[in-house]
Amino acid sequence: MRVLPPLFGFLLCFAGFGLQPALGQPASANPGPRLPSPSQGATIVAVVNGDVISGGDVLNRARLFALSTGLPMSQDVLERLMPQVQRQLVDERLRLQELQRRGIVVSDQDIAAAITEIEASNGMPPGLLRRRLAADGVELRTMIDQIRVQLGWNRLLRDTLGRNAAVTPTEAAELAAALRGQTGQTEFRVSEIFVPIGEARQSGDAQRFADTIISQLRTGAPFGVVAAQFSQSQTALRGGDLGWVQGNQVDDEVLRVLNLMPTGAISNPIRVPGGLSIVTLRGKRVIGSDEALMATVRQAFFPFDSRLDPANPTPAQRVVLERARALGANARSCEDIEKANAAVGSGRPADPGELRVDSITVPALRDLVRSIPVGKASQPLIAEDGIAVMMVCARETRNLGIPSERELSQRILAERVELAGRQLMRDLQRRAVIDQRS
Repeated sequence: MRVLPPLFGFLLCFAGFGLQPALGQPASANPGPRLPSPSQGATIVAVVNGDVISGGDVLNRARLFALSTGLPMSQDVLERLMPQVQRQLVDERLRLQELQRRGIVVSDQDIAAAITEIEASNGMPPGLLRRRLAADGVELRTMIDQIRVQLGWNRLLRDTLGRNAAVTPTEAAELAAALRGQTGQTEFRVSEIFVPIGEARQSGDAQRFADTIISQLRTGAPFGVVAAQFSQSQTALRGGDLGWVQGNQVDDEVLRVLNLMPTGAISNPIRVPGGLSIVTLRGKRVIGSDEALMATVRQAFFPFDSRLDPANPTPAQRVVLERARALGANARSCEDIEKANAAVGSGRPADPGELRVDSITVPALRDLVRSIPVGKASQPLIAEDGIAVMMVCARETRNLGIPSERELSQRILAERVELAGRQLMRDLQRRAVIDQRS
């Protein structure tokens, strides 16, 4: 069997998390306090409303960050990460306590789905994340705890907003009208990492932490992974993605930097209210003018029961290939693909959402989606965890200069959630009893 390029969120590419070469770091000339060794992991470094944060908790999170960005896990590097990591864990514990107080539970299934999404969005085959963590001595529980709080906190904020979480058609229409009034102006596709500064004395640690982040981003660390772990904005759940923004939607200093940045660049730390912002510019366009080829597709995924060795597929994997070939030969509509995917029961959705063709990063898949006849099933697309069959249901060129009502509603809701999150976090910090011991 021949392994073809992976397919969107279904079949994943094999580069990504933690595979960047580690950069050599000079030894610290004046090292600070030594990090806890595994035998000292129970050392108490902070107490938050009676809940203990141990040295092992902080060390594991610092290792997770180092792994994801390609930093070497040396004593010097981990020590530089410790102060900001510890503050993040304090805030995270405050969020967890509030979730528990309100009875908000995040299921194991939700966490598993989030890990799958992280792998998919960063070009990783399923299971690679767990294996990489284990190989580098990072407990999987470290990431699970972080994801649990992120998901629960987002749910809590939406519950807090209540009726304000429902964006009305009138509100979306008003935003659309405002955008039309800006026709001809530039808007920006931006991702961000927000590093908070709660007190003036924390600004030095925050600046050093931001500089560490930027140095790794500029040597190839995936922006989405770093944002998901260390951005203290609600956009962390989306890998830092702010979407398309206009000049009046960002801080004045951020706008000044965006106007100077080339696409693909990563900014220096930008001081904004409440902390530091690191942004990357993913694209620019003129409001009201952005023609793009859009496609809707359906996919059926046939999983393997073991990892594929392309040179030596198992009999069971050959059977899966024949099932995929049969579907490719017999499917006549996208409904057929949907039914086949449901019958397999892999748990992966048949519809990955509408796709902007020129945004598909894998060239072979981009060419396939652009050229395959509508309503014709693809040949089996093979990866190490299974096989997919894809069909393009429709293609059309549209002007995306003014977002759809759904996109506008999502934008309004995201702004409300972000504001509610920062307000609630300030309240929790003000009421908390926190004892930081190192």
